[in-house]
Amino acid sequence: MTDLAERRGVETTVYQPAEDSALLAAVAEESVGAGDRVLEVGTGSGWVAERVAAETGASVVASDLNPHAARQARERGLEAVRADLVAPFRDGAFDVVLFNPPYLPEDAAAAREDWMETALSGGEDGRAVVEPFVDAVGRVLAPGGSVLVLVSSLTGVEAVASFAGERGFSTVAMREESYPFETLSVLKLVPA
Repeated sequence: MTDLAERRGVETTVYQPAEDSALLAAVAEESVGAGDRVLEVGTGSGWVAERVAAETGASVVASDLNPHAARQARERGLEAVRADLVAPFRDGAFDVVLFNPPYLPEDAAAAREDWMETALSGGEDGRAVVEPFVDAVGRVLAPGGSVLVLVSSLTGVEAVASFAGERGFSTVAMREESYPFETLSVLKLVPA
């Protein structure tokens, strides 16, 4: 396979930057400090992690379940690993965790069985990946650490905030942007 053909294959199997990526990156750039240890879960192409590292000087690790995404993030010069959410990381390792999860409610008519479906589909209610992430992320946060998670109105911002509250996080809406079909919000979760 040629490099061009291989690149085209990666681009069709890896989530590329879009409006949600830009929103998460902008909020992260304002929230992350130069000495912070940052993890971006579900990095996709690595674009957000790369921007945050470049703009803040923080130490950023990128992770994704998709092996093509982890490889593409490494090609951007990032330390990137294949990981299911935060499973392989040690307790208290990160000051900030970023996540732009698969949040679109499942569309049975459009469902596919490939990496892009994994990157986009959040299950029946859009929270099938967000909720396990919230359950697990507190373990990898350093004292005083926080989480920035992108949520869509299609997923239910209030439902995510309520779930996080039940798991011991206080939630603050950092920024939102509205589009014709949804409103995107970045929530900051802080262990209470």
